[in-house]
Amino acid sequence: MNGDKIKEIIGKMSLWDKIRLCSGENFWETKGFEEYGIPSMFMCDGPHGLRKQELENGADMLGINNSRAATCFPAEVTTAGSWDPELLEEIGAAIGEEAREQGVGLVLGPGANIKRNPLCGRNFEYFSEDPFLAGKLAAGFIRGIESKGTACSLKHFAVNSQETSRFNSDSVLDERTLREIYLTAFETAVKEGKPSTVMCAYPKLNGTHCSDSKTLLTDILRDEWGFDGMVVTDWGAMNDRIEGFRAGCDLNMPGGSDYMEKEVLDAVKSGALPESAVDKCAERVLGVVFRAAENSVENFKADMDKHHKLAVRAAEQGAVLLKNDRSLLPLRSGEKIVLIGNASKTTRYQGAGSSHINPARLVSLPDAMADIEYTAGYNDDGSTNEDMIAAAVSSAKKADKAVVILNLPDSCESEGFDRDNMKLPDGEVRLIEAVAAANPNTAAVLFCGCALECPWADKVGAILYMGLAGLGGGEAAANLLYGKANPGGRLAESWPYSYEDCVSSPYYGKTKDALYLEGIYVGCRYYDKAGKKVRYPFGYGLSYTSFRYSDMTVRENSVSVRITNTGSRAGSETAQLYIEAPQSGIHRPLKELKGFKKVFLQPGESAEAEFPLNDRSFAVWRDGWRVPEGEYTLSVGGSSDDLPLRQVISKKGESVICGKDEENRWYSTLSGTPDQGSLEAEMGRKYTPPVLKKGTFTMDNSVMEMKDHSLIYCPLLQTTSLFAMPPKAAAKPNGFARAV
Repeated sequence: MNGDKIKEIIGKMSLWDKIRLCSGENFWETKGFEEYGIPSMFMCDGPHGLRKQELENGADMLGINNSRAATCFPAEVTTAGSWDPELLEEIGAAIGEEAREQGVGLVLGPGANIKRNPLCGRNFEYFSEDPFLAGKLAAGFIRGIESKGTACSLKHFAVNSQETSRFNSDSVLDERTLREIYLTAFETAVKEGKPSTVMCAYPKLNGTHCSDSKTLLTDILRDEWGFDGMVVTDWGAMNDRIEGFRAGCDLNMPGGSDYMEKEVLDAVKSGALPESAVDKCAERVLGVVFRAAENSVENFKADMDKHHKLAVRAAEQGAVLLKNDRSLLPLRSGEKIVLIGNASKTTRYQGAGSSHINPARLVSLPDAMADIEYTAGYNDDGSTNEDMIAAAVSSAKKADKAVVILNLPDSCESEGFDRDNMKLPDGEVRLIEAVAAANPNTAAVLFCGCALECPWADKVGAILYMGLAGLGGGEAAANLLYGKANPGGRLAESWPYSYEDCVSSPYYGKTKDALYLEGIYVGCRYYDKAGKKVRYPFGYGLSYTSFRYSDMTVRENSVSVRITNTGSRAGSETAQLYIEAPQSGIHRPLKELKGFKKVFLQPGESAEAEFPLNDRSFAVWRDGWRVPEGEYTLSVGGSSDDLPLRQVISKKGESVICGKDEENRWYSTLSGTPDQGSLEAEMGRKYTPPVLKKGTFTMDNSVMEMKDHSLIYCPLLQTTSLFAMPPKAAAKPNGFARAV
């Protein structure tokens, strides 16, 4: 429906109905108004597949109640490893088709938040530590799903990179860090993907709730980036409904609460809020609702067999071969293989929380390797005992090669809480070390949604990282292990040797507010410049074949290289372009990803990879995007630490001067731990932590914060009270309660 028709309908609606239109009817639906010809629209979760819950069976954000069967594609942690926006576009299109079959007008995804710290409980739903890569992949997914007439919702906007206190924390950071790291992925996704909706995040951003921020939702999102769609809240993220209308926060979800609707009505009648603000929000809601109605198709059937095959292919392309000494993999016919690990029976294929999908068809690794001897090795929770280890060791000794499946349980990583550490359960570590000692030809297969500490890595011959590989993960792992598919995935996040090597480890999740003390130095940007070695660098991944880079050509607006498959197997290579900026003047990372291209080559075949360049490829944020003048090194290769081709160019631009006080900040040296004083100097203001004081509590305060000031708090009941629960235990149910 065109804009004029929508305006005509808005003109017929009462003020009260327009206000009500901008809140949902129930958990998953918008309000319908038959008298105005306005239908309702159904929406559901869907970062990597649909989770449509029929309302009569109970609705939740936990993944607890039943949902309709759908294709569970690999989670973003795995599809990000593909470094392939075209593959993400295929996945998005498939989800869009299933949405049409199930009568879903709006799918909530993808997530484009940055993996700031390895412990974020929701990292499996996000693409990368790098905003350039995250933005390109998110844009691909969006293009795919929107191409089928289904709307999607890019989330969580913005700076929502931890689960700890996510409902009421304040993300505190400087403008440069905000622009260069935490908004860039969203900007790319909005401009190149063109989503119908954007979902605002729970936390505050520099003191203002995202739902209330005109700067975020109108000035940046709409006026700067050209977004013309609808903003919907995360479920329960609306703070002040009056300010939400003023900021351009259009749809409050979930529905059914009538939250602050009467106050909005009074504000409009008193002149405190212009009715035009309500009209604009209502128009944008109707734009999405009518588009969904116009694109609905009765009796539409998605090709589920085709989607299953796509899910398997996506898992194959996203898997990363981290180690392969002596060409231990692929497995060869005729070898005696033993499969070890409880995950072999219940392979973890998706994350816990709002993205939990009811898979249409699930194929486990034992199903795909049915003729292989199997032993469990450990329990569901990762614990083990001497008998289980002894049985595994006995099997390993009799085999030519042992394949150990390692699995990070849901209890260790999930939406709603952050991880305690980067370790595998102790039982699984004991198992892999014992099996590797018994058989030097041991390969480990990892199923988890995040980077891990791998102190056992030197003891095994091969490591295949599957991530959370979806319903076809078992088939994909078998195909990769036997060489039916060639691993070509690349890491979308750095894997440090230990959590302590991560720059934000001393303070991440330790306080209610999230202070981004490290600034722009996230992931490889920190490890590179600080000279800190990592176990597996950003962009890293091995293959069963080999590739050669040659013929680098730099033009005014592009760079090209030639890639040749010099091995004996067909495979893919992801060429990566990094730009090394001048280190004089304003502080900058040593190098940043500014282009990538995946090519599929037969043995002996060559192809050209081309990377476009523009001013943003060289720019920094300093009261606007500016290109510092100087010499830049353009480097191309297969990983951030393997860049065989280099060329220096001179770039005209501005003189971006660094003041004397900037030279004394942590960002100039990266020596030691980031300090609050450096962050405050970058922000140009002081940060004062919230003070807990009776009489000043608001919705931003939790029960745990109020307990010491409450008349009903009884120390004698500590053993049974919620107040007595440790922070992690208390956070889980509360975290899930408003999760989307």
